[in-house]
Amino acid sequence: MLTIDQLSLQLPLYTSWWKRDWATCLDEFSLWVSAGEVHAVVGASGAGKSLLAYAIMGLLPTPAYLNGQLYYQGKPLNASHQRQLRGRELALIPQSLSALDPLVRTQRQVAWAAQRAGHSSAHARHASQQALDHYQLDARAQQAYAHELSGGMARRVLTAMAHVSQAKLVIADEPSVGLDPHQRQRVLDALRELADQGKSVILITHDLRHALPIADRVTIMRDGKLVETAPVCAFQGSGASLTNAYSQALWLALPDNAFATTGMSRRQQEANVA
Repeated sequence: MLTIDQLSLQLPLYTSWWKRDWATCLDEFSLWVSAGEVHAVVGASGAGKSLLAYAIMGLLPTPAYLNGQLYYQGKPLNASHQRQLRGRELALIPQSLSALDPLVRTQRQVAWAAQRAGHSSAHARHASQQALDHYQLDARAQQAYAHELSGGMARRVLTAMAHVSQAKLVIADEPSVGLDPHQRQRVLDALRELADQGKSVILITHDLRHALPIADRVTIMRDGKLVETAPVCAFQGSGASLTNAYSQALWLALPDNAFATTGMSRRQQEANVA
């Protein structure tokens, strides 16, 4: 479905008002995502996860230097192709809930998403109703404004907007941030359901614990680099199936693993990643 080949990204860094340098945010990053899978991209804040999503969607800020190749269904995913597919076959569930229009009711926003995907007005209204019902948003929530929704409801509205687009590739950027366990599970289950329908789902998160129950494969990122891609089954026991010390340290440091460490120093771990 999606192939990322040696993708590098540089953004401007202003060290003073007259001097501009360039910061490397993605460094020869390669990845492939199959249809019907949830592929989790896990890393700390600043690892480059969201920038990867924007690069795929064609939403990077200007100026930006982007090198490498993106392929969608075997065809180059260049800027014109991204504009053509965005909102139709490519959908982003953004991290910020401010992506919802504060002046428009929920159902109308979802209907707009369906219209952008090419549905007629009448079909868009019907599709939005079905999607909101599917994600268990009642009549009151469907007529609410963004500020009247709970965090979990707002996340499900954003997921419903991706649903009505009929996108084949859905990127969810930190969809569980700030949610209580019940609401978080509902949002994550919705993403798993999209993959079970044959779509490709990229789940971007800083929390490995939340990704493992629904993901098929996990890619660990650090400082714009790919550390390791492994099947979910590798994250068990002592993490012996993981090939990188940083991945093992991330796994063992989870609360369920008693915050264990590998015994390696930070310098050793960084050397291994490099």
